[in-house]
Amino acid sequence: MPTYTRAQLALRNGQDRDEIWVAYQGNIYDVSRSRLWRRGNHYEHWAGQDLTRELDHDAPHTPNVFDNFPIIGRLISPIK
Repeated sequence: MPTYTRAQLALRNGQDRDEIWVAYQGNIYDVSRSRLWRRGNHYEHWAGQDLTRELDHDAPHTPNVFDNFPIIGRLISPIK
């Protein structure tokens, strides 16, 4: 599986490129097809970032929300 740095992930924010990616617990998910991420943000969360800390502490849903999206790589040095 390919690995990506935080800088590479940041470019996939839905604005600099067409890809819309987010990281969670070391995995990088392609959320480009989600209508909820169309502009690169979902409520107060922004694409192109590691959302682990945010989602573990304050998301109204479980991590299973990512089951519907493909894992396209691993984040180098994820925040735990």
